[in-house]
Amino acid sequence: MSQQSARPERSAAGLIGALIVLVGLVLAWVGLRAFTTPDPDSPVQTVDYARDVPLARKAADFDLLAPPRLPAGWVATSVRYHPAPGAHWHLGVLTDDRRYVGLEQGDQDVRSMVREYVDAAPRPGRPVTVRGQSWSTYTDTQGDLGLVRRQGRTTTLVVGHEVPVRTLSAYAASLR
Repeated sequence: MSQQSARPERSAAGLIGALIVLVGLVLAWVGLRAFTTPDPDSPVQTVDYARDVPLARKAADFDLLAPPRLPAGWVATSVRYHPAPGAHWHLGVLTDDRRYVGLEQGDQDVRSMVREYVDAAPRPGRPVTVRGQSWSTYTDTQGDLGLVRRQGRTTTLVVGHEVPVRTLSAYAASLR
C-alpha cells in the first residue's frame, strides 16, 4: 500500500508564481490608493499681515510699504520687522497659483539686497516703470525675478519665483 503525502510538492516555479501574484496584488492596492486618496491639505500657514503693518510702521525709520489688501487668491505666509540698527521689513505671500512673492525693505544697498534675495550672481534686466517710478530688474538662473529701487536710504525689493514681470509690477504698484 502506498501512501501519498497530503502536502503538495514545493518547487521554485511555484514559489516564483506565488511571489508574482503577491507583488501584483500589492501594486494594485498601492495604485488604487493613489487614485482614491485625496491630496493632503496644503501645509502652508497663513498670517494676518495687516495686523502687523501699523506696529511696524510706527517702529520703522523709513516709509514702510505694504499692500492694503492682497489680490484675490493670494495669501500672506510670513511677516516680520526687525528694528534698527539694520531695520528690515519682510512680507512673504503666495500668488493664486502658489508662486512665492517677497517684499523686502531695509537700509541695505541695492547690490547687497539683490544678492541676498535674488541670487549671488544676478543678471540685470530692463528697468520697468511702476506708478511713475523706475524700478531696476534682476533675474537669476533659478527663475527668480526681482524689482528693486532705492529711495533715500531705503531699498525696496519685490522678488518672485517664476512670477511674470507684469504680476510683480502690479504688486509693487499696490504698495502703500
